[in-house]
Amino acid sequence: MKIAIVEDDINMRKSLEIAMSDYQEFEIKTFKNAKDALKNLDDSFNLVITDINMPGMDGIEFVKELNGRYEVIIMTGNATLTRAIESIQLGVKDFLLKPFDVDTLITAIKREDTIQKVQKSVPATKKNSSGFLGTSQALTKVLNIADRACKTDASILLLGQSGVGKEVFATYIHKNSPRAKKPFIAINMAAIPENLIESELFGFEKGAFTDASEAKAGQFELANGGTLFLDEIGEMPYGVQAKLLRALQEKEVRRLGSSKTIKIDIRVISATNANLDEKIKDGEFREDLYYRLNTIPLYIPPLCERKDEILQIAQAMVKQNCEKYGFEEKTFSEAAIKQLLKYKWPGNIRELISVVERSVILSQTQEIQKEELYLDNRI
Repeated sequence: MKIAIVEDDINMRKSLEIAMSDYQEFEIKTFKNAKDALKNLDDSFNLVITDINMPGMDGIEFVKELNGRYEVIIMTGNATLTRAIESIQLGVKDFLLKPFDVDTLITAIKREDTIQKVQKSVPATKKNSSGFLGTSQALTKVLNIADRACKTDASILLLGQSGVGKEVFATYIHKNSPRAKKPFIAINMAAIPENLIESELFGFEKGAFTDASEAKAGQFELANGGTLFLDEIGEMPYGVQAKLLRALQEKEVRRLGSSKTIKIDIRVISATNANLDEKIKDGEFREDLYYRLNTIPLYIPPLCERKDEILQIAQAMVKQNCEKYGFEEKTFSEAAIKQLLKYKWPGNIRELISVVERSVILSQTQEIQKEELYLDNRI
């Protein structure tokens, strides 16, 4: 297992290098800051261990830049509740408080190593992104609004915390709309470098810029006739927002390097976990674009307000993962069930799904114990 350790404190960095040199199964590469790590990380790395408080780019910003390409363990000496919640929402696997002994770190690493080995041994399966794994009164209320919105072409803005299932809702709306047989194109604004967003959305002609060796259709063209889902819309650069607004108003786009416009017929669904009202006040988001996107606002409650779904989702994921990995059927112990229902789930459904998959892989018997959820050290 190849591991990147990102730590600005040279004493801590050297201590970890020395301590982990005893474990031949781990190949360790250390970096003094996040920017150095980003320049050198490649597909050969399996795990990233990073400090939070670092000069330049901190650990949270670093994890955002990684954009899910690597599993991450965070270590910090002065964690706050807000930072812990933010890291969990970003999909961080473990959150270690300094000072910790090396055995604690090694246990976390070996746990992740086991999970990755099991996952690699199983062929990838296509996920069902259109269904809901549980039901609750809160979910039903939102679905009632979504069902009415499905039948129209009105723009929908999905609001809610990270991990609540906004893309699942977007897919559901598309599949129950008159455009169901046409393309559903999802694009994450936060995952695309700022200098590439415009070409990704609107496309480009051959020779439009240095690397444009051939023409390419943008996401608007690819979604023609169907639905374009703009996730993390609050992260869209301000300069691109005016061009998005024009495309929506005029129902046409122009590729980079072209003088011709292309007519488009799409339905737009957007999503954000940001407070767009504050972004408008701060001059970071256009008010006219907000009103264009926000014809029907749809707020998706966090999982802690949908408690009836927790056990339903957990049990569904146990069954799904047992089938996926070829395990015999597993269940939760009474203590594990109580822990699942007691925990606040700051990372929402995304965190719950991750925790259940990990517990299925690591559990020693057919009954998953409370300790095998590894929630005691979380917030």
